[in-house]
Amino acid sequence: MRVSVRFFTSLREIVGKREETLEFPEGEKVTVDTVLKVLAQRYGKRFVEYVYEDDNRAVKGFLQFLVNGQSASTINGLQTMLRDGDVLAILPPVGGG
Repeated sequence: MRVSVRFFTSLREIVGKREETLEFPEGEKVTVDTVLKVLAQRYGKRFVEYVYEDDNRAVKGFLQFLVNGQSASTINGLQTMLRDGDVLAILPPVGGG
């Protein structure tokens, strides 16, 4: 199973690329949270500090996750199941004014 992950702004600088495809064994249950844990292991401290709160390892509230263009928060949050070919975009806060 393959899931593409798209990175933006600061996160793009941390990982050094715009997009990455992760492969998981067929039949494995993969969620948004699963992908974040794999990326944290792969990219280390700077990724972890950007994505997670220091004290309880919760994902920082300002980040948004889109699965095939739909907000994961409207599906099942970090427990949103991913399927083969899905695209997960990790978006930073959006400013306005």
